[in-house]
Amino acid sequence: MVAYSIKDLESLSGVKAHTLRIWEKRYGIIKPSRTDTNIRYYMDCDLQKILNITLLNRKGYKISKIAGMPNDEIRQKVAELTEVGAVFEDQLDAMMLSMFELDETKFNIMLDHHISSKGFEETMNDVVYPLLDKLSVMWIAGSVKGVHENFVSNIIRRKTIVEIDKLNKNESIPGFKCLIFLPENESHELSLLFLQYILVKNRAKVINLGTAVPLIDVLEGKNIFNAKYIFTIFNDSFSEAPLQPYINELSKNAQETTILISGFQTASQQLNLPSNVQILNSIDQIKSFIRKETTSIN
Repeated sequence: MVAYSIKDLESLSGVKAHTLRIWEKRYGIIKPSRTDTNIRYYMDCDLQKILNITLLNRKGYKISKIAGMPNDEIRQKVAELTEVGAVFEDQLDAMMLSMFELDETKFNIMLDHHISSKGFEETMNDVVYPLLDKLSVMWIAGSVKGVHENFVSNIIRRKTIVEIDKLNKNESIPGFKCLIFLPENESHELSLLFLQYILVKNRAKVINLGTAVPLIDVLEGKNIFNAKYIFTIFNDSFSEAPLQPYINELSKNAQETTILISGFQTASQQLNLPSNVQILNSIDQIKSFIRKETTSIN
């Protein structure tokens, strides 16, 4: 069971705690539960209702009118307002709602709409990553269940693989060879898959070794594939292990290869980079690097 504080509801809905208390007292929209020590808390159904009410209120419905609606009518009106033609802000909130309800059909419809109208890369940057950032904060705070994060991650993983497969059909275009992986203790596959998408889209020949890959396997893969570049990501924000020894070992055993690294840990640790190691910590930096490499091939 996930319990939400009034501050959790504020951060997730964008409605100030003071306003939520007024809605609660004046209209009885939500009714908090209480612990044995009389501390107020809210349940999933309360959060879902507040998200629905926020959507309707943004569209001009008065709170007094919403308060008199049955829950089924509220949900129906929200469904009508969050069809694919809805504005972006409403769509993002609707995706949050579909996540809490584990409504895969609705989530897919909205995600596919963004992909078809904005393109996959822009959808990832403008929609998916803001959603995942919000989810990660909620997960750390205990405000979201693991099932919700897994639900979203699995859908986005499938979409990304489909987009990569579309790009891989054009194998006649020459490109530089890049081996990508996540090291041991790193398991956030979505960032690795999106990196693969960006590289393949920009004409790289990519081998993805996956997550939690031992260093010996990385070096073996590099030799077999004859990779010009090795790219890895250090994203585990809870890890306290120093990266320097690992980077030194990888650099020493792949001296003829350029090693590209990215991720939260590369920005948070003081690193003395060997000559064949470079940090690329944004999509723009990665794309700029690829453009230079592609130009040199041509």
